Amino acid sequence: MKLQRLLSLTRQAVDDYAMINSGDHIALGISGGKDSLTLLYALAGLRRFYPQSFSLSAITVDLGLGNMDLEPIKALCRQFSVPYEVITTEIGKILFEARNEAHPCSLCAKLRKGAFNQAALSLGCNKIAYAHHRDDLIETMFLSLFYEGRFYAFSPRTDLDRSGLTLIRPLLYVSEAEIKGFSKKYSLPVCKNPCPVDGKTRREFVKNLTAQLNREIPGVKDRIFHAIIQGDIEGWPEKQ
Repeated sequence: MKLQRLLSLTRQAVDDYAMINSGDHIALGISGGKDSLTLLYALAGLRRFYPQSFSLSAITVDLGLGNMDLEPIKALCRQFSVPYEVITTEIGKILFEARNEAHPCSLCAKLRKGAFNQAALSLGCNKIAYAHHRDDLIETMFLSLFYEGRFYAFSPRTDLDRSGLTLIRPLLYVSEAEIKGFSKKYSLPVCKNPCPVDGKTRREFVKNLTAQLNREIPGVKDRIFHAIIQGDIEGWPEKQ
């Protein structure tokens, strides 16, 4: 995927769900993976020409699980003139030493979000951006259906009442395959995930299942995606 297509898909999602307003200060979560680095490219690029003026800050929540070489990411943020903060935590020790969690993902996500939101507020941000993409949306729907018995998927834009922040997902229309191609084409400085349960989760199972379905029923992921965004899910904003 070329940068021009990434910017086009990002702008379409931003426009469709009114994600960005003039004067917004958006905190971008950088995990070090291909998704969040692609989001950095997308929002930094969109900022150059989008009619609603906005500013960006990038934040990495370091879980304390091991050495992460963040210098290339810092250099990329400097290249885009995006301020970058690394928040050091002991979330990894809490999960895998103090609590010895067998299924740590839910608690980890809650602790990471708390640290990220606090950092975003301290920087004066009013919005936060996650790098969830099209395939994440489909997988979340299946996880909810299989394990909770309900038809649900995360919203493109969500007001977080407790913090006063608004969460946006500008990569909603971008597929994981396109992100992989973009990462390779532009040599993104991907930082390996140090989490010991990476690739061993329910989401990984659903990811593999979805890929198998798409091999056996070509185009099924596209049809599932459109069914979700047209599914009148509670809490979703109206499409502009």
